[in-house]
Amino acid sequence: MTAKIFALSGVALFALTTPALAAPDAAAAAKPAPVADLVKQVDIPYEEFTLKNGLRVIIHTDRKAPVVAVSVWYDVGSKHEPKGKTGFAHLFEHLMFNGSENAPGDFFEPLKQIGATDYNGTTWYDRTNYFETVPTPALESALFLESDRMGYLLGAVTQHVLDVQRGVVQNEKRQGDNQPYGLVDYAKTAALFPADHPYGHDTIGSMADLDAASLSDVKNWFRDHYGANNAIIVLAGDVDTATARPLIEKYFGAIPAGTKTVRPAAPVPTLPAAKVEVMKDRVATTRIMRIWAVPGLDNKDATALDVAAGVLGGLASSRLDNALVRKEKLAVAVTAGNQTFAQIGTFEVSADVRPGVDPALVAKRLDEIVADFIKNGPTADEVQRVTTGEVSDRIEGLESVGGFGGKAVALAQGALYSDDAGFYKKQLATLAAETPDSVKAAMKTWLTRPVYALTVEPGARTAYDEAKAPEEKADVAEGAPFKGTRGDMPAVGTIADLDFPKVERARLSNGIELIYAQRNAVPITRAVISFDAGVAADPATKLGTQQLTLGMLDEGTTTRDSIAIAEARERLGAEIGTGASLDRTYLSLSAPSPNLGAALDLFADVTLNPAFAPDEVARLKNQQLAAIASELTNPSGLAGRALPKLVYGPASPYAKSSGRGDPVAVAALTRDDLIAFQHAWLRPEKAKIFVVSDRPLAEVKVALDQRFGGWKGVGAAGVKNFSVVSKPSAPKILLIDRPDSPQSLILGAAPNSLKGTAELLPVITANDTLGGSFLSRINMDLREEKHWTYGASGNFSRSQNAAPYIVSAPVQADKTGASIAAIRQQVGEFLTTKGLTKAEFDRTITGKTRELAGSFETSGDVLGAMQTNDLYKRPDDYYATITQKYRAMTQSQLDAAARATIDPKSFIWVVVGDAKTVRPQLDSLGLPVEVVPAASIAGVK
Repeated sequence: MTAKIFALSGVALFALTTPALAAPDAAAAAKPAPVADLVKQVDIPYEEFTLKNGLRVIIHTDRKAPVVAVSVWYDVGSKHEPKGKTGFAHLFEHLMFNGSENAPGDFFEPLKQIGATDYNGTTWYDRTNYFETVPTPALESALFLESDRMGYLLGAVTQHVLDVQRGVVQNEKRQGDNQPYGLVDYAKTAALFPADHPYGHDTIGSMADLDAASLSDVKNWFRDHYGANNAIIVLAGDVDTATARPLIEKYFGAIPAGTKTVRPAAPVPTLPAAKVEVMKDRVATTRIMRIWAVPGLDNKDATALDVAAGVLGGLASSRLDNALVRKEKLAVAVTAGNQTFAQIGTFEVSADVRPGVDPALVAKRLDEIVADFIKNGPTADEVQRVTTGEVSDRIEGLESVGGFGGKAVALAQGALYSDDAGFYKKQLATLAAETPDSVKAAMKTWLTRPVYALTVEPGARTAYDEAKAPEEKADVAEGAPFKGTRGDMPAVGTIADLDFPKVERARLSNGIELIYAQRNAVPITRAVISFDAGVAADPATKLGTQQLTLGMLDEGTTTRDSIAIAEARERLGAEIGTGASLDRTYLSLSAPSPNLGAALDLFADVTLNPAFAPDEVARLKNQQLAAIASELTNPSGLAGRALPKLVYGPASPYAKSSGRGDPVAVAALTRDDLIAFQHAWLRPEKAKIFVVSDRPLAEVKVALDQRFGGWKGVGAAGVKNFSVVSKPSAPKILLIDRPDSPQSLILGAAPNSLKGTAELLPVITANDTLGGSFLSRINMDLREEKHWTYGASGNFSRSQNAAPYIVSAPVQADKTGASIAAIRQQVGEFLTTKGLTKAEFDRTITGKTRELAGSFETSGDVLGAMQTNDLYKRPDDYYATITQKYRAMTQSQLDAAARATIDPKSFIWVVVGDAKTVRPQLDSLGLPVEVVPAASIAGVK
């Protein structure tokens, strides 16, 4: 596990001197770069000014890509909501995406047209923010849009818009509630905080308060909280103050100041005595939780508590992992985290009980371990491992200027919460200075107070009012659109074609191909060993073998046990991961380049020398079986296990995609089975290594050759067989009964004859209008018109040998049948009488070409593109030439591509929901309906 320390992630420009990579013997003795030395290098230079209306503006210049992140933060969140108006801040976030007086209609429309990427909005206890990353020539357009919803919004907020977004938000709430453990957050809030405490209700709000929100209520909420003097704008990227200030003055200068938001008093509450509660839910494993309210960012102890959480249950080598999971084998998963807000935090510890173990025993041991840790504190090495991992995570985030966690976020959060855009420096300095004594003292102060002890047990979920179907309300007709006063959005300037990094190829001594690109923005190296295996390689009679084999790789080698591997990785600030797609199996490494030599030693040991110790195999099997049981309680897990056999046909290698495997087969797996899979599939002949690094190719190649160049395969290589004809299911509806679900998850799949290696760009581009974007017809109909879902989509599920079209829509339970009918109508009309319009075509092509500038900002983006190009047998410069491909497309070409590919009569539907509510709705759709219990999805037949 990875400890997550602060809410902000990527924070700085970095300038480190990276030594040449040492040979294995020398690297083994090399010490990791000291945390304090790394922290000293972190810097985000910025300039700041304030307009006469109180709007605070922060500018950070980063010229690495021709994009600018625009991040607008408002000093309003759920902690500012009075009784009876819970959920208002979040509701208004949605309303502010539904157009303004001079930019009417959905905001995603102009954002797409100007080529925005990483665009969204979020609401939390302390703030509301809106953000987008745009090509530099589109900056003025973005500022026009943001200023219009800041200062010219209310004329566009109508009763119809309010009713639609109220429904969308309520379905967002249902979607969260519908997950296993989905009601835990409500219980935590109610137990830890008085009802009138600013943090005493959840951001999503209550259904009753959302239902009661009137048009005048929400307009007054805006007037009270969204004045220019309650906002901060950060521009980060290819921009400077000389350019930005005149534009900010032009578009925001006339917006009036409003009532200044007052930070509410929010003392840290202490329970009078320990509070113990038991909750029933449809979960697979009992979860034991211990939770305290603790200080927020405004208290010096917050960082020490972050470190405490990392040592206790955040590190892969944490106290709880080592004791409860590895050694005593009482739990299948443990966590500890300190969630820090501006004024409050919550410190939480949890353990998922291994099936068959007495929960009381696990609770007793959990409490003993926590008590011992509070009493004696962490070691210096544990503190160092946590802080190294956190700083490494920060460095990885440095490439991104915006989005959910880039440099703009670091500056805005510091300015809003702590009145200091450079507050991240103080946080990092405090982090580097933490000691065992400081962590122990913070725990003694805050974690010796009475605890909230919550246990979630498997069982029927208690009925609750929030799950009730909404009352039908008459639609309010839209009135005449508000006439704007500011003119049209400024035009976007000329955007240069994408400059994709040069991709180079080489080979190691044993023939393994190395595919490499250099990125110098941060001193991070990312590497992936990609094997031609994937889900398709899993043994048909032993599904789950690959999952267990990959899980075992970092659980012990011939020279290191699992704890030693975890501790070594943590000291280096490295991440080692595994994964699989339908066609490929992956081993990945990410590490600060100053520590790369030692990180590659560890990566090679894990890859080449796994021990598959019998005790560890038994432990990992238990964890995998518990994870399979959890899949069978989760809507997406159930649907994901059921659909592949239907859409690919039972004989297809892709039909093996069944979550974490067949529980009967997994229970019977032996050490020999895992070794056989490793030898057959995780071998050099099937491997390619992809690397994106600041270090030059020659240096990286030598380092990899020293560690992997002598690797040879053992025994016969595995073979995948796609020659067998596998017939998909006939059209039908498979209803998986999940009682008491407030939502239904709908998946609809249309098989076709496509192969992923073919040129699919035209049909994928055509689908942007049908299901592939927020503005798609499917989403706009089900979400923005009918407000039955938080979001719906349709996309081609692309692999080397197949690309079925799959629609996904979680919808309120009482609209399940009507939603399927609506999707069928949208698909059918798009493919027949209502094909792609000129406006949709223009929007798609313009957006696709303009967004390229922001699509490959980070080394992770580039690494993913390199692997995708290789998988689909595309040239390395594919993305450098894609603009010309888009510009050559025609409306009729895209229409024809969609009509030739998607057969609206071929859809197979999987629905996960409450059969007693949903089944009557499905019988009128004209398709056979098969109802099965959730437990039946565990099998592979």
